[in-house]
Amino acid sequence: MSSTIWSVDDHLADILDAVKPLEPIELQLADAQGCVLVEDVVVRIALPPFDNSSMDGYAVRVADVTGASEEFPSVLTVLGDVAAGNDGLPGGGVVGPGQAARIMTGAPLPKGAEAVVPVEWTDGGTGEGPATTMRAHRDAPEGASGEVRVYRAATAGAHVRASGSDVKPGDLALAAGSVVGPPQVGLLAAIGRATVKVRPRPRVVVVSTGSELVQPGEELAGGQIYDSNSYALTAAARDAGALSYRVGAVTDDAETLRATIEDQLIRADLVVTTGGVSVGAYDVVKEALSSVGDEDEPGSGIDFRTLAMQPGKPQGFGSIGAEHIPLMALPGNPVSAYVSFELFVRPAIRRLMGLEEVHRPTVRAALTTSEALSSPAGKRQFLRGSYDEVSGTVVPVGGSGSHLIAALARADALIVVPEDVTSVEPGTETEVVLLR
Repeated sequence: MSSTIWSVDDHLADILDAVKPLEPIELQLADAQGCVLVEDVVVRIALPPFDNSSMDGYAVRVADVTGASEEFPSVLTVLGDVAAGNDGLPGGGVVGPGQAARIMTGAPLPKGAEAVVPVEWTDGGTGEGPATTMRAHRDAPEGASGEVRVYRAATAGAHVRASGSDVKPGDLALAAGSVVGPPQVGLLAAIGRATVKVRPRPRVVVVSTGSELVQPGEELAGGQIYDSNSYALTAAARDAGALSYRVGAVTDDAETLRATIEDQLIRADLVVTTGGVSVGAYDVVKEALSSVGDEDEPGSGIDFRTLAMQPGKPQGFGSIGAEHIPLMALPGNPVSAYVSFELFVRPAIRRLMGLEEVHRPTVRAALTTSEALSSPAGKRQFLRGSYDEVSGTVVPVGGSGSHLIAALARADALIVVPEDVTSVEPGTETEVVLLR
């Protein structure tokens, strides 16, 4: 174990210097959600690829409906129907003078037509006055009455989605570094991309330790508690963008823990343990991993450190196995574990993803409290808080105890008290890390 007292910044810098982005791979579009693009995606086809109707109605020439009104409607001959998926009028027909084509939403504008008049502006081809519903339009038999009355004029391009009005060939669809979310998947599919080159989502394995831990749903015996850390940290890893895997709590046995971690390396880009990193007699993580860097695994090893922070003083970081998989050992107290995850593990996951910005956003907010907050000298303290964006204030939630998980569940921010500050008066502007 290192005898040096590490600062929060130095420990994080050491982690981010050691953790490298995952190698890019080509993934099918359906598998790329949550991944980060490593190259620009350029549009190859226009969107929309052809002029099409944004309404159910009639495709017309502008001159034929100029001056149309309910008193003096334009009466046009209906040539036929154009539905989505058709390539214009049957036989390549052209809308000529005095003619129209009944058209459905998304259908290509037929040749000769310049605009679309919505069905509500017509009699729907029934000869019975203005149509009041789309249903009247759709239910009218093809070529009903052979003509349609139009009661309003239309300008060129009215209710027409022009080809390329969304994107054009050569446009940048998505830039390298973009996260592929649902809208991005939709865009990629719309421009015909079946695969994309991305950095895969990191695989994070979470292992909690402690003979006192019991799985939720089981009965507690004397001296036992439920394993909350592995669930919380697995969820946090997933929230950060990773594929996360939870391993059931491992008892306080060094050989069992080491074997468990080694078994997990086949599916891990990052291993996170919680518990067993302090100075107690049963600090199994330290015992199991302090000598992991040996002749069979050159360059690997875990360094257990003391950090100038509260909560989260004991930390471990290094790599394990022939592939030098990063391993981060966090404290076992629930708040300590979660705060440590937010400060150190989440940025590491984001670095593995290849993202430029790996940190949570921070703001300055006025502390709202009835009395001054105390903080230990020489340590950076992270208090849980509730942030109000409208007022620009933050309220402490719960106390400073590292076991207060109920307060953590109500918090949406971390209030940062610097190392050289031992008291923070009400109204003081402080740094706040936003968690949601």
